[in-house]
Amino acid sequence: MTRLSVEILAADTAEPITSAGHTQLGIAVLAGIAVIVLLITKVRLHAFLALTIGSLALGALAGAPLDKVLTSFSNGLGATVAGVGVLIALGSILGKLLADSGGADQIVDTILAKAGGRAMPWAMVLIASVIGLPLFFEVGIVLLIPVVLMVAKRGNYSLMRIGIPALAGLSVMHGLIPPHPGPLVAIDAVEADLGLTLALGLLVAVPTVVIAGPVFSRYAARWVDVAVPERMIPERSSEGPQERPGFGVTVATVLLPVVLMLAKALVDIVVDDPEHTVQRVFDVIGSPLIALLAAVLVAFFTLGRPAGFGRARISSIVETSLAPIAGVLLIVGAGGGFKQTLIDVGVGQMILDFSEDWSIPALLLGWLIAVAIRLATGSATVATISAAGLVAPLAADMSATHAALLVLAIGAGSLFFSHVNDAGFWLVKEYFGLNIGQTVKTWSVMETIISVVAGGLVLLLSLVI
Repeated sequence: MTRLSVEILAADTAEPITSAGHTQLGIAVLAGIAVIVLLITKVRLHAFLALTIGSLALGALAGAPLDKVLTSFSNGLGATVAGVGVLIALGSILGKLLADSGGADQIVDTILAKAGGRAMPWAMVLIASVIGLPLFFEVGIVLLIPVVLMVAKRGNYSLMRIGIPALAGLSVMHGLIPPHPGPLVAIDAVEADLGLTLALGLLVAVPTVVIAGPVFSRYAARWVDVAVPERMIPERSSEGPQERPGFGVTVATVLLPVVLMLAKALVDIVVDDPEHTVQRVFDVIGSPLIALLAAVLVAFFTLGRPAGFGRARISSIVETSLAPIAGVLLIVGAGGGFKQTLIDVGVGQMILDFSEDWSIPALLLGWLIAVAIRLATGSATVATISAAGLVAPLAADMSATHAALLVLAIGAGSLFFSHVNDAGFWLVKEYFGLNIGQTVKTWSVMETIISVVAGGLVLLLSLVI
């Protein structure tokens, strides 16, 4: 992972770009977040434009010179895109290959053939967690929800009993596990070890997804009993791959980046010598960029070849996979610009000053800040990026383990109570044919359970490790 964004942070935040007091800064932050929320929810403005305007409003109300606000926003946007842009692109390519080759269908069908009855919610958690590793949350929903609807209809299952576990698996992967954009940026901001964060993230994710998925789905099914919306069940296309790739090779391809990253973490612990040849080799192959690039190149053969994809078809898949992520890159970049503006006007230092009096543990503070930004903006990624930038100074004296736990605490907070300003809220509502109240009782409550359980587990781990 590049340290470009960290270098820019160090270069640009020596002194605040305004001399405003804490009261003025607090008002500016609330106003900036309010502008973003109103523009997204009321004006229906794209999140990229809302974040840009909100950053300018924040700087202006904080009394900072406009030229310096623009510089802060631009630097934050550029550093964030430079740090995670390539990784987002590689993840999108891998996800597209997985979908078009039939690899995703192969994983789903194989697991469902071996599950039934009470085991089905657990199967859906497993499917969503595996599929969700390389995919963005929105892509995962598009891939999995049609399968959820078909399984519920053909097996005569409660829609919530099957759907909530799948959503929980996707959401936990999105919020806690790299190489998803939010965790990656948080790792970069607090200079945490990626492999260690990944290992601890999986440790937190497993019990979290069990509680928020199969366990909570029992109650969600009682609260909301709706029929499967027929209009959302897709028809099978006549065009498809010549042959699906095998289950084993598909799972191996999906898990390759995770294995490489975990191998790097293990070598770092065992060898513990930055100059050792073995550790240097694994530092390269276990970096997110190389790990994801390797998975994409391997997927050309393991997924593309069995499906009968020639060079032209693979080239077309790569090209079409990149177009939809333009908006994602801009939103993530603008979130980084907003974060940098927050830092440069002195909000980070203000929170640190207050936190000294609050006597709140750093991990809990990171979780609370992420919760506040998540509730305000509706974006888990923006909440993670902003909170990570604000609490990054607290990680300076932390051990590697606690820095990784700080990333996970922020990720957990970023998932708290999704509501009407979150695109995921509307995706779930429309796919499941729910009204707003039903969506709150199921999806929003599930997200809150994930946030609280994961945050609690992180705090417990901090006492043990």
